[in-house]
Amino acid sequence: MNWFLDVFKYKYVDFKGRARRTEYWMFMLFHLLIIFVLAFLSVILEDVGMSQIGLFLLVVYVLMSFLPALALTVRRLHDTGRSGWYYLLSFIPYVGGIIIFVFTVMDSENGTNNWGPNPKLANTDEINDIGKPLDF
Repeated sequence: MNWFLDVFKYKYVDFKGRARRTEYWMFMLFHLLIIFVLAFLSVILEDVGMSQIGLFLLVVYVLMSFLPALALTVRRLHDTGRSGWYYLLSFIPYVGGIIIFVFTVMDSENGTNNWGPNPKLANTDEINDIGKPLDF
């Protein structure tokens, strides 16, 4: 859950830097789980005549989380050595989403690339997931 909250607290619209696979997929897990629960709540509330409340909550959450999810995906693309502009491939019907999925599953580019140091490396010169120096 900390992976999810860190994106909202510290990296809300941070398009710079890199994001590890763990950070990306843990955020997406909770993100999709929340969307599923809110959609399910909307269906349940529709049965009792209050569908507007559930739908409102779902729309508010999706709008609130759009930019953090986009920024995280761009940072994940940076981690694989690709520009954030590759995200535009997701607008290609059918294959675009698959291409982005493959890019986000790929391992990090070793060493430092154009977008910063590898977040996997744990030495004192690197930074941790919330942008603070690592303590040893």
